[in-house]
Amino acid sequence: MEEEEREYRQQLAACYRLAAKFGMTDLVSTHISAALPGTHDILINRYGLLFHEISASNLLRIAVDGDIPADANPAGYLIHTAIHSARADVGCVMHTHTAAGVAVSCQKDGLLPISQHALQFYEAVGYHDYEGIALLKAEKERLVADLGEHRVLILRNHGLLVAGRTIAETFTLMYNLEHACQIQLRVQAAGAPLTTPSPEICRLTARQHEGFGGQPVGEAEWAALIRDLRCTDPQFED
Repeated sequence: MEEEEREYRQQLAACYRLAAKFGMTDLVSTHISAALPGTHDILINRYGLLFHEISASNLLRIAVDGDIPADANPAGYLIHTAIHSARADVGCVMHTHTAAGVAVSCQKDGLLPISQHALQFYEAVGYHDYEGIALLKAEKERLVADLGEHRVLILRNHGLLVAGRTIAETFTLMYNLEHACQIQLRVQAAGAPLTTPSPEICRLTARQHEGFGGQPVGEAEWAALIRDLRCTDPQFED
């Protein structure tokens, strides 16, 4: 387990560093977690660290059914333990508060199927109504119910959440979701009439995104990102 945990720690630390690199941070808020196979434990960030400070060695290991550690973000603990406890297929959960993501979460119609990026998530997004900062245990059940079997959840008036099968898939989905939100806001700001593909084309495009190029979602992108990170920011592995 030590060798496997070390690998997961390095992969999750890379995810944090990449989130910082691509501007998907909110000071010391928001969080990313990874499930440790064969255990009831997850890895998550220590509250108070900026994402570019996170490394393999300073991630917290916590039990999803245990008490919240003093140095964990209480809202992060609630959100991530709720999802990991309910969804055995989820290997990683990533939550962001980007300006674009929050802006789309404030819109009644949510994510619109108007770009190729957005069509990856066609008919595959859950929505969770805002209940204040996620500190009340009663919200866990509703959070899990609203996610359902989806990998993407838009937290209304709050931000974005991706629950992927792997760290690679989770980061790539979040990157694409963030771009879909940015594109939507730019199109809306332009004020021109929107074009929307037919439902049949939307569904086709969503299927095409799954396993594009014959590889699991995110694997090709993740391998390239890790190569680059090892050249530009290798401290994530420490």
